[in-house]
Amino acid sequence: MNPRLLLATAGRVLAQLRHDHRTIGLLVGVPTLLMTLLWWIYDGGGVFDQAGPPLLGIFPMVIMFLITSVTMLRERTTGTLERLMTMPIRRADLVLGYAVALGFAALLQTAVVATFSIWALDLQVAGPEWMLLLISVLSAVLGVTMGLAASSLARTEFQAVQFMPALLFPQFLLCGLLVPRDQMPAAAEAISDVLPLSYAVDAVKEVAVAPDPTIWPEVLVIGAFIIGLLALGILSLRRRSA
Repeated sequence: MNPRLLLATAGRVLAQLRHDHRTIGLLVGVPTLLMTLLWWIYDGGGVFDQAGPPLLGIFPMVIMFLITSVTMLRERTTGTLERLMTMPIRRADLVLGYAVALGFAALLQTAVVATFSIWALDLQVAGPEWMLLLISVLSAVLGVTMGLAASSLARTEFQAVQFMPALLFPQFLLCGLLVPRDQMPAAAEAISDVLPLSYAVDAVKEVAVAPDPTIWPEVLVIGAFIIGLLALGILSLRRRSA
């Protein structure tokens, strides 16, 4: 791995994002709007304080998955990725460069949305607010790595979008947001145990209700998923677009 090439890749991707105003709007504006709609529907108060923290982790992950997978497919379909692969650059430098750039975007996104939710929408959590921010950032980075891995399986941007219901919707249904995981059928609970979003939702729920939450086991599991998905993205990156 060459740090110089990795950082050069990350800088190029960030420069592209900076000039893509619609992507910036999707990155920051959409999750902020969704949290505002949630606050409006529940008219603030206790229900919003219960539903808000889990969705603060889910919304950024979904959007970062979409942005990452489409960005990678755009690079492939325009031939940019193939031209880069003809240069003396390793697959790890490329994938980690994209991960660093989009991970930084995820950090900014989550910081804006979480700050807006806590200060403007008065989202209340029993635990430390920085823990809520940490889990939200990890969830968004998880969306980045899932998008990197999924993009290697798709050939067009449309196919990349099609992976979203296949990969994300089952996690949304089984993560414990709609029904507590310990109240699910045994098979459904077993499936939820191997889905990364389940651990993010468990952690934010803990932060929401416990003054002294214990989230580090969930943090370690999410980190392991991120590392595994990055490795999958590196190994599955094709040198040719066809």
